[in-house]
Amino acid sequence: MADADNSLRQAIANIEGAIGAALVDYSSGMALGTVDGGGGLDLTVAAAGNTDVVRAKFRTMEMLGLNDAIEDILISLSSQYHLIRPLTSRSGKGLFLYLALDKRRANLAMARHQLAKIEADLEV
Repeated sequence: MADADNSLRQAIANIEGAIGAALVDYSSGMALGTVDGGGGLDLTVAAAGNTDVVRAKFRTMEMLGLNDAIEDILISLSSQYHLIRPLTSRSGKGLFLYLALDKRRANLAMARHQLAKIEADLEV
């Protein structure tokens, strides 16, 4: 099991094209930890903004009566991918991992796979 800081550092080091990572509390929008991988993103602003995305998706699923779980949310920009992965463990309830990737260098399938592995090893 890895703590939040080690997990975020692992994401930046091991996921090709990673330019920023954060662990976020989506009830408050606060970043509990961030690691800048040289992308120059304001990860505090990204955490707060993506909190709105997560809340909206959960509300929409509830309104649709979908009894399902979100694996991840992908936002695809012209030069970046932004992955949002809500934590599913009991201790991670209300948290999500956020990962920004340089689209030219990233392998999206591998990034999703590695982020799922990081989530599984994360201890909060």
